[in-house]
Amino acid sequence: MARVVAIEHEQDNVHLTLTCPFVEELSIDQSIAHNGVCLTVVRLEDNSYTVTAMRETLERSNLGLLKVGDEVNVERSMLMNGRLDGHIVQGHVDQTAVCIAVEDQQGSHQYTFKYESTKEMVKHGYFTVDKGSVTVNGVSLTVCRPTADTFQVCIIPYTFDNTNFHAIKEGTVVNIEFDIIGKYIARMHELQN
Repeated sequence: MARVVAIEHEQDNVHLTLTCPFVEELSIDQSIAHNGVCLTVVRLEDNSYTVTAMRETLERSNLGLLKVGDEVNVERSMLMNGRLDGHIVQGHVDQTAVCIAVEDQQGSHQYTFKYESTKEMVKHGYFTVDKGSVTVNGVSLTVCRPTADTFQVCIIPYTFDNTNFHAIKEGTVVNIEFDIIGKYIARMHELQN
């Protein structure tokens, strides 16, 4: 995780300055996912780094809601010689969702999220399927019990402790990225009809 240490507004852009354990390994131009949103490092100084979110990013994500002191899930880009653990995640957030329930599962936690869903959005692959993948604040997870506009995910203690899931409660706005394979299939279907 990273912590927001400064926020600067410049016209429609927001510059977020953060600190994290791997700042010394970063360089200008690198991409890092922040709550699942892929952003470029634009400045390094004083054991912190800065990224810029533009209007499109702010409209589709929860980054505009961040405050100084907030924790953000961060993930560096995959090395081409590394393992592909989990699902295929691009860092291209599709929209936000709201947590509508958190249930203690006697050791783990079950979260229910609600998102805007229209026929047009579904047509473009913005939906969830049981046992499919979804990314919540950059954390790649397996979907449980989806409906037309909700889904559940179950979080093990390690994920709860090492991501900002420990701060998510009813009413929290999160970023979601739908499964890229579903989006490709929806697009191919659209082009064939």
